[in-house]
Amino acid sequence: MQILMKLAKLDSLEDSLEDVTDFPVIVEALKCLCNIVFNSPVAQKLSLELNLAAMLCNLLKKCKDQQFVEDIKCFDLRLLFLLSLLHTDIRSQLRYDLQGLPLLTQALESAFSIRWTDKYITAEDEMSPLSLQEADCAIEALKALFNVTLDSWNVHSENDSHEFRYMAAILRHCLLTLGPTEDKTEELHSNAINLLSNVPASCLDVLISPSTQEGTEEETDIKYNGMNMDAIQVILKFMEKRIDKGSSYREGLTPVLSLLTRCCRSHRNIRKFIKAQVLPPLRDVSNRPEVGTTLRNKLVRLMTHVDLGVKQIAAEFLFVLCKERVDSLLKYTGYGNAAGLLAARGLLAGGRGENWYSDDEDTDTEEYKSAKPKYTIVHLHSTPIVKAYEFYPPTSSSINLITGHLEEPMPNPMDEMTEEQKEYEAMKLVNMFDKLSR
Repeated sequence: MQILMKLAKLDSLEDSLEDVTDFPVIVEALKCLCNIVFNSPVAQKLSLELNLAAMLCNLLKKCKDQQFVEDIKCFDLRLLFLLSLLHTDIRSQLRYDLQGLPLLTQALESAFSIRWTDKYITAEDEMSPLSLQEADCAIEALKALFNVTLDSWNVHSENDSHEFRYMAAILRHCLLTLGPTEDKTEELHSNAINLLSNVPASCLDVLISPSTQEGTEEETDIKYNGMNMDAIQVILKFMEKRIDKGSSYREGLTPVLSLLTRCCRSHRNIRKFIKAQVLPPLRDVSNRPEVGTTLRNKLVRLMTHVDLGVKQIAAEFLFVLCKERVDSLLKYTGYGNAAGLLAARGLLAGGRGENWYSDDEDTDTEEYKSAKPKYTIVHLHSTPIVKAYEFYPPTSSSINLITGHLEEPMPNPMDEMTEEQKEYEAMKLVNMFDKLSR
């Protein structure tokens, strides 16, 4: 390992990499080190003893202003990713001792050749697709940053806040950038979204910014309340694409759903924009919520997925979009699809979640109002656990609250019963409620 480290110029005291003829040797030596570290637990332990992470950070600094060093930078970043993945002590060393967060953030920034127009705002004009080499460098930097920023849910200082906001601004630029191929673009955006999941929620407002195209003839920004929502729209499209894949939901879909849930819970403008896209005002209530091709239909189908983690995060996302109000959630999903979430939160009898949201009202469309069933809640006992819904006899089609769609009125089964039969069924129901209340 020491011979390879020497060939990779990791022990060099020079301030820059001057001899271009050495570059192929450095690249091949870094490749060998990547393979050895990945496959050998002994090499992983030796890397900590030889302080390999510090040497790699030093080499990365040398690459900062050099030309023709993209391959060196790429494999330097890959080796840092492997070390931080396989050894938690190196992860901690990178974050706190070697100032790895700003260093890796600068490496990510240089991969995109970013120009800044304001604090946390990048120039978006003439954004050309990345080359294959630039995309690979950016992806390796994103993966290394993900490891370094694990467990970074809380911001403890103003400097931490600045570092994460600065990184979030670069990640926003990343989401708006295309790779050399469609697959490489998806890989780039996937790693950016994974990293955004580590950014504290208070810093995610950087993903939206005041629109700079106000009043121009050609407006290409996706705006909401005067804010640029381009990056949020990219994340939504990425989520829908992952849903449409129909496989590997736990690895491919849960990170983006988790990120969107955190954004919606913390930032009102983001929540309202996403709700307008995912849960638009209900007009057609003739089909079940899980039937169809809209994003709402696809997410409701996930609420009954066989994977517990997938269905929990999908239900949580929709619940947050409804401001954690049970009545609003049931309107869009039906009671049957939402029962698992409500049972887990103890909200089967109605109410709302613990988080606070703005008081703006969720207005119903005329189509929904005309089909909405009228009901009252009857307390059969003093205990609030036992409740029953007493529906007025429908004179026309109305929404079934269990399935969440419009149904023709069902014939009343009691019409053909004798008084004795009705009394028997009533007592049977009372006994069932009595058992539930015990």
